[in-house]
Amino acid sequence: MKYESFQIETSFGVSAQLKPSDLPEIVFSGRSNVGKSSLLNRLLGRKNLARVSAVPGKTATINFFRGDGVRFVDLPGYGYAKISQSEKKRWAELMEHYFTSGREIRLVIQLTDMRHPITANDRNMLDFIEHNALPYVVVMTKSDKLNKSEYAARMQAIVQELDGYHPRAVVPFSALKGQGVPELKAEIEKVI
Repeated sequence: MKYESFQIETSFGVSAQLKPSDLPEIVFSGRSNVGKSSLLNRLLGRKNLARVSAVPGKTATINFFRGDGVRFVDLPGYGYAKISQSEKKRWAELMEHYFTSGREIRLVIQLTDMRHPITANDRNMLDFIEHNALPYVVVMTKSDKLNKSEYAARMQAIVQELDGYHPRAVVPFSALKGQGVPELKAEIEKVI
């Protein structure tokens, strides 16, 4: 796959704007500030294709990137406490509509922060993914921020945290150093 061919295609903030699916889609999901934009930029070999923000909860739209006969879909981050109830409701409606509108979802890339145990919101998303029988990979971001012993401890702990879940793979990832890029590309290419 030619990852460098991807371009931003469109963004939607309300469910009525979503157009029907006409290409296979790889979905990127995770809490606010987990590093989705940084992961996308590293994966696509670009610096600023997906906008990176220091402010959690900034991405409030579903962003579509198109390239090489497939779409990458960047979902809004969840779990940011400082957004309004109406914004949380809009987000929930948008997500529900996206996932139930008959899209050709080939893989969900579920991001978690490797520095911390998976959160209740992460578990809710994993439960949703499993309930809908979607294939998924868990990507543990920010792996470069851990020393060797912390890294080893988190790799052991994630096995317990994901007990009862069935990801296709668990991939430690660093947008800074590129760790996990080949493994993630291999998982994507298996489903395209």
